[in-house]
Amino acid sequence: MTPIARCRLLVALALVSAWLPACDGGPPPSRAVAPISPALVADPEPTTTPAGAADGLAPLDARLEDRVIAISQRVTPSVVHIEAIVKRDDRRSEVTGSGVIANADGRILTNYHVVEKAEKVQVVVPGIAGKLPARIVGLDKQTDLALLRIEPRPDLAPARFGSADSVRVGQWVLAVGNPYGLDGTVSLGIVSAKGRNLGIPELINDFIQTDAMIDRGSSGGPLVDLDGRVVGINSRGQGRGIGFTIPIDTALQVMRDLEAGGVERSWLGVALQPLDRELAAYFDVPDATGVVVNSVAEGSPAERAGLRTGDILTRFAGEPIAAEKTEDLGQFQRLVASFEPGRSVDIELLRDRRPLTRSAELAAAPKVDPEEVETEVGFHVQEITDATFRAERLRSRAGAYVSFVASGSPAAEAGLDVGDVVRKIENVAVEDLASFREAIAQVHSASRFLITVERGEETLFLLLRPGAVPPDEGTGEPELPGPPGAAAHPR
Repeated sequence: MTPIARCRLLVALALVSAWLPACDGGPPPSRAVAPISPALVADPEPTTTPAGAADGLAPLDARLEDRVIAISQRVTPSVVHIEAIVKRDDRRSEVTGSGVIANADGRILTNYHVVEKAEKVQVVVPGIAGKLPARIVGLDKQTDLALLRIEPRPDLAPARFGSADSVRVGQWVLAVGNPYGLDGTVSLGIVSAKGRNLGIPELINDFIQTDAMIDRGSSGGPLVDLDGRVVGINSRGQGRGIGFTIPIDTALQVMRDLEAGGVERSWLGVALQPLDRELAAYFDVPDATGVVVNSVAEGSPAERAGLRTGDILTRFAGEPIAAEKTEDLGQFQRLVASFEPGRSVDIELLRDRRPLTRSAELAAAPKVDPEEVETEVGFHVQEITDATFRAERLRSRAGAYVSFVASGSPAAEAGLDVGDVVRKIENVAVEDLASFREAIAQVHSASRFLITVERGEETLFLLLRPGAVPPDEGTGEPELPGPPGAAAHPR
């Protein structure tokens, strides 16, 4: 350890010395600390006198150092390097990340964004030569989690899992991963905060924030406590010293759901904004806490329950609601999503300052990850999900949404543009993705064909002449959006 690093460690130890056992071997009365397991520490007693013993902190230095080394040696065999060949639009690129061996049967937890749209996935397991092919069992965009599977092997080392519920702000943690392809990288830090809502659309996690380094390529690696237990799956970093981790309790539940066939969450069908103190005072309910309904989706459980724009929701299934900032809205979203579809719940609200109660039967949440179809004439279309319908302010949910047009392709030459909605191919109506597939198959060998599209309030007729589509080109990993107003990117 360099003198500077040792100095930083000693300063930190002086601040948190109450956390560790006292120098005489007895724990402070405020908190008992579990001893280091002999299985984790090959040689628990230092063989030499640590430098700087005269300052009185060397025993603490040695104890923490031994523990970090032991935990690193215990955890790194469970952390794999992931290589995925992904195709976005008309370009293929290699994306690298990390993963955690969850079971000796070959299950591996990683991030959704590491293997999103992957055509091929391989993993490198510490101590095993070569690259092992991996199969994607399932994906969950709303938690940024993915479950992979490799062939079972007796030499796989599954990680030990803890619980994020026991994690405390200020406690020591290790982030383990493969940043920039540097396998087995370990970083020491603390838990900076819990319950972070990043305000990223379609993400419902309450992240753990840490200053342990989460760099590009570390995504999917574990956050580990000093007992060697995985307490989170690392997701993204925001500059130096700010990283965000998915609580392991969430990750393990999603893993079970994906194994069972998929994650199903409930949906209410409202758009919301926080009820801050100024807005509460304006509505003449200064003591109320809750969320304000901005809009109610057509045909949603909220509409059937009689909710209206301007309602102030104060309780959901008996649980109080409080959101004074936009990032606080995630708590209500997670509460709704935690119920099984079909469950009836009571919603308490204020309408014109009068308390009311409405009962809503929750429905299964609409898809947030739309299915996509790639054509041979240079464009891709997606199904129109509820999120796409709202975000793009489309006329209706009928049709197929154009998500990509290749430069120089027959589609581009005909004037097709991203955001168009295909409603007809020749005389065949397109109502959804299934009917689009049927319609485009009928003109497969045609020398030209007509596509009818909606663009805003206009209807356009575009004549396509099939020809060569530009070959794949370019590499690089596009970055996913971070929190509004910040440069947060997955690592």
